[in-house]
Amino acid sequence: MGDKETKTETETESGYRVVYEKYWQDIKKRDPDEITAVRAVSYSSDTHQFNVIFFDEEYIADSVKETICRKADGHVPDVVATIVILNYLAFSQPLPESSPRWVSVKEIPGGMIFYTAFHKTAISVVIEAFGHQAGRLMTAARSLGGQAGPFGDTSVVFRAFPEVPLCVIVWEGDDEVKANATILYDPSIEFLLQSAICIDLGIYLAAQLKRLIQYS
Repeated sequence: MGDKETKTETETESGYRVVYEKYWQDIKKRDPDEITAVRAVSYSSDTHQFNVIFFDEEYIADSVKETICRKADGHVPDVVATIVILNYLAFSQPLPESSPRWVSVKEIPGGMIFYTAFHKTAISVVIEAFGHQAGRLMTAARSLGGQAGPFGDTSVVFRAFPEVPLCVIVWEGDDEVKANATILYDPSIEFLLQSAICIDLGIYLAAQLKRLIQYS
C-alpha cells in the first residue's frame, strides 16, 4: 500500500512538473505586452518579471528563472497555487462583455466532469470546516482579502486575481438540518483559466480556508 501511495505521489509531482514547464514555455512564447493587455498584471522588461496579485498578495513571476515567489517575503507558493498563477498568465485572452452573475462548477464549460471530485475535495472541506460554525468563515477569509457576501448564512467574495472573483457560501446545519456549502464563479472564468485549473483554484481556496481556521 505504501509503495502504491508513494508511486501515486511521485506520478502527481511528475505531472505537475510537466504542466509547470509547459506553462512557462507558453508564457515565454508570448509578447509580454499581449499578456498585460488582457490581464491585471504588470511586467518589467528590465527584470523579465510579471507582478501578479493573487488573493490580495503580490507575487513575482520571473520568466528567466522560471520561479514564482511572494514579493513581501520571498515565500514560494504551493504547487497548486503556482500552477493556477501560471495558467492565469499563459491562458490570457480578451474578456467578452458580460453581466456580473454567479455560476457553479457544473455551469463552467467542461466543469461537469470534475464535479464529483470537486465536491469531495473542495465543497466537503468547506462544509466540514464551517458547516456548524458559519461565522468562522469570515474570520478565516480576512487573511485572503475576502469581503462579506449576500448569500446563505454566511458568504464571502474573494478575488483570486483582480478580475477573477469567487464566492464561498455556507448554510449552517444543526440537529435537524444538514449543513451545506458551495463555491461559485463568475462565468468569465472560462476565458481566464482552463476548466481543470478552475477546479484547482476552488480546491486551493477551500484548503486555505480550512488551514486558516485551524490556526485562528
